[in-house]
Amino acid sequence: MAVRVETPVYPVPWMRGRVASWVTTTDHKRIGILYIATSLAFFLAGGALALVIRTQLASPDADVVSGDTYSELFTMHGTTMIFLVVVPVWAGFANYLVPLMIGARDMAFPKLNAFSYWMFLLGGVVLYSSWFAAEGAPKAGWTSYVPLSAETGGNGQDLWILALHLLTISSLAGAINFLVTIHNMRTRGMTWMRLPLFVWSVEVYAWLLLAALPALSAGITLLLLDRQVGTNFFLPDEGGSAVLYQHVFWFFGHPEVYIMILPAFGVISEVIPVFSRKPIFGYKAIAFSTVAIGFYSMLVWAHHMFTVGLPVWLQGFFMISSMIIAVPTGIKIFNWVATTWRGNLIFDTPMLFALGFIVVFTIGGLSGIFVAAFPVDWQVHDTYFVVAHLHYVLFGGSIFALFAALYYWWPKMFGKLLGERLGKLHFWLTFVGFNLAFFPQHLLGLLGMPRRVFTYRDDSLWEAYNLTSTIGSFVMGLGVLVFFVNVVRTRRRGTRAGSDPWLADTLEWYATSPPPPHNFDRVPYVTSARPLRDLR
Repeated sequence: MAVRVETPVYPVPWMRGRVASWVTTTDHKRIGILYIATSLAFFLAGGALALVIRTQLASPDADVVSGDTYSELFTMHGTTMIFLVVVPVWAGFANYLVPLMIGARDMAFPKLNAFSYWMFLLGGVVLYSSWFAAEGAPKAGWTSYVPLSAETGGNGQDLWILALHLLTISSLAGAINFLVTIHNMRTRGMTWMRLPLFVWSVEVYAWLLLAALPALSAGITLLLLDRQVGTNFFLPDEGGSAVLYQHVFWFFGHPEVYIMILPAFGVISEVIPVFSRKPIFGYKAIAFSTVAIGFYSMLVWAHHMFTVGLPVWLQGFFMISSMIIAVPTGIKIFNWVATTWRGNLIFDTPMLFALGFIVVFTIGGLSGIFVAAFPVDWQVHDTYFVVAHLHYVLFGGSIFALFAALYYWWPKMFGKLLGERLGKLHFWLTFVGFNLAFFPQHLLGLLGMPRRVFTYRDDSLWEAYNLTSTIGSFVMGLGVLVFFVNVVRTRRRGTRAGSDPWLADTLEWYATSPPPPHNFDRVPYVTSARPLRDLR
């Protein structure tokens, strides 16, 4: 009986080119790098918008931009940072790292993986094409509250809705891929209690995407029908309910906060023990607290709506739920600090950003407890106090963790270490600039400055705090510039990295730097959550 031998199918010659090989790739590592690079490009765009916003607010009665242009800048900045930077950049790291961390050759569905990236890029292009719409970019804020978003905005608002639909499809495809990969492709010995904590965070991140994104899709579809077909789901004058839109949006929006922050928690849980030369304190507590945060994130959405007229007993329920979710988050913070206790701390750049994350995220968490108490929220709702809280949680959380991840895994991705001197300069500029930019905004909120205003009265304290905030924003911008200088310098003459330059714990460091297309020639049997240390 003849035995059929399968002949390997290689790409046709045109697919081997320097550009074409990236365009047609289904390699999870290349797709991860594409995700990260594209997100960083949008990060620069969103940051540039923020600097224009802060320039306008540096002094009272400024006329750097008009009110309409300010509303466009504000809307596009928020939408960019949330939908085009933080969520997809974690998808990029998850794409690159999850198969390596669990000892797999690739993601479960490589072509679906490529599809998810290209839908993400298309969504970003559609969103930014709204600048060229007849009535300009969307002006209703990143939440697009009705009736403003239903009655104004022209084609720019419609393009916002289309872009979010495309980005939703991208995220859902990626989430399905992550779950199937984690559940079915772990190497021998990789039990659930031996999974890297970053993989645990991606697991919950993916489940939250599947649970929350359909609500967003439903809400903005109904919004589009109100705008274009003549329905009245959300228009109060026609019998609809503006509060219904808020419920739908925040049912997505609060899990979205943890979609953005849980992978950041996973990064910190990987970096802290490596640079403390100790195992993570309370592995199971951190893993199960990740699951608890994911569960409770679905139960707290209306704490964004304390001023819409909800019954007091219902506000009390959401206040208590919001307090409860602080418990598993606090467990993580205490465990990270306990990991550093009496450790042999190494203050390389990834560790600095991880420690900076703990500091600024803790401040954001504490201010979050304040606004979760509805009598306090009644006073500070829609003021700059909420803007400060949001940025301490999201920028202070996600972006500090993002840079910790970039400095930590850069040698694995590209085989070279980012420069330490420039890295430390980047950290201090970012840390100082961040606190200069956003801490004064707490005080502005307590003084009554509303958010989403493009000008303000001539008041000495308001002007001083706004000027300080603007200076801090430009210091942060300088820090980001230093990072990109570091990237260019490293590409030209960076220090070569071995397979495991940090003496790390998890399986991705067993592969070469950068890994081959098939990831591993062989995978060791996993006997603990620290397989690389076991091998050493």
